[in-house]
Amino acid sequence: MKADTDPKAGRTPVAAVIGLIVDAMTKSGVPADDAGKIAALMVEADLTGADAHGVFRLPQYVMRLKLGSVKAKPTIKVERSAPATALVDGDNGMGHLVVARAAETAIELARECGVAWVGCRMSNHAGAAGVYAALPLKADMIGLYSAVANANHMPLAGGAEPLLGTNPLAIAIPAGSEAPVVLDIATSIVSYGTIKNHRLQNHPLQPDWMVDPKTGAAVTDPHKSAEALLLPMGGYKGAGLALMLGLLGGTLNGALFGRDVIDFNANPGAVTNTGHFIVALDPSRFQKLDAFKAEVDRHVRSLRNSQPLPGGDAVRLPGEQRAKRRVDRLSNGLALPGELLGQLDRLATELAIKPLRERG
Repeated sequence: MKADTDPKAGRTPVAAVIGLIVDAMTKSGVPADDAGKIAALMVEADLTGADAHGVFRLPQYVMRLKLGSVKAKPTIKVERSAPATALVDGDNGMGHLVVARAAETAIELARECGVAWVGCRMSNHAGAAGVYAALPLKADMIGLYSAVANANHMPLAGGAEPLLGTNPLAIAIPAGSEAPVVLDIATSIVSYGTIKNHRLQNHPLQPDWMVDPKTGAAVTDPHKSAEALLLPMGGYKGAGLALMLGLLGGTLNGALFGRDVIDFNANPGAVTNTGHFIVALDPSRFQKLDAFKAEVDRHVRSLRNSQPLPGGDAVRLPGEQRAKRRVDRLSNGLALPGELLGQLDRLATELAIKPLRERG
């Protein structure tokens, strides 16, 4: 097969990326088992298309571990507060470990009660929201996840101050033979990870993404994004949703929200006390599981075959592209941009670990 038709050309094997993350984490003091869990959750973001939330974040995570603003060896505690609720204290550990523990707890409680709501405090950035909403799918449950973002980039409706994070919302619903329906959205018009990715690759921003807080004019230069406001999706609706999710993920759990949020980009040495919540719901408490999945399949097929707009592509459903990307990237590897590969090579040199190019 010619190089230009080889789907693996220019791709980095998934196993190589996982190995790099594990080595970087262990070099930063994280126990080997925890490093493996973190790597799996980070790479799941890359596999499913959340490219700004996977290995892209590794240099930042390593920096925070090095500075001690994230604990490499936390003692994560779970307090079951009622039959269907619990609170996880992450002891300032890696967010991936904290939210994974919360998801395990939610699934366990939902097996008993049919539904469970688990909050987290003293956590950190955990990557892509969809990764965690999808964890209950493995138990044939519906998952719902949100978090307080680790920096405020959005204003309230009509405001000129960055008082809200891009607080994401993800919902995952199991299906039968069809791909699970997985919605993963930031409450901003695009995620701030997308802005960072554009800055890294020197790509201009779309004119409806960010504005200058002093003039209200559009900001398209990615290198001016730090001083700009990221606009909420749907105007006041996105701002209102970010506010509510922030109160549920932050204030309810004793984590930070609003003016109290620590910007982990500007203050890498500060403890963020990030808040999250995850809900697990057992659909078999409402009807037979197979019947529910079959109905989800039927609706998915009906919606997929609905009439697209003239000149448009096929109708798009949440989760379909995610599932296709995962299959492709597992088989053919990840297409990492050159700028990111350069960052990862420098990180490997700093940590004295094998670079990606020697792992494939």
